[in-house]
Amino acid sequence: MAIIEGFEDVQAWKKCRKLAKEIYQETSRGPFSRDFGLRDQIRRAAVSAMSNIAEGFERGGNKEFHQFLSMAKGSVGEVRSQLYVALDVGYLERKDFNCLFAMAHEAGRLIGGFMSYLEKSDHKGPKFKKTSKLT
Repeated sequence: MAIIEGFEDVQAWKKCRKLAKEIYQETSRGPFSRDFGLRDQIRRAAVSAMSNIAEGFERGGNKEFHQFLSMAKGSVGEVRSQLYVALDVGYLERKDFNCLFAMAHEAGRLIGGFMSYLEKSDHKGPKFKKTSKLT
């Protein structure tokens, strides 16, 4: 079994980080950049997903981590919902929507998988070695 040394090693966090970057880039262009409400909300939701994974990991304890993963999964769902709004009002082209939606869907799938892993782990929990590292 691989040892997860930091939240940066969690695949779901990596996917959420990439999603947040893409959301920021897409919302910096055209009319999307001027719709401050939707732009800021979708950005917050994307950042919230990766932040909740990091915070839950750093808290220690599988039960609390699971709760933070659940919040992260909810934030990814929020991003997906807001992507529909952006598509419907013409801020996103279909191909851009499809790409971002697929990234968000995959992030949610990875988070859900990690939640299942924690639920199935023995009472001692998964192998985590908490360190601080730069990426």
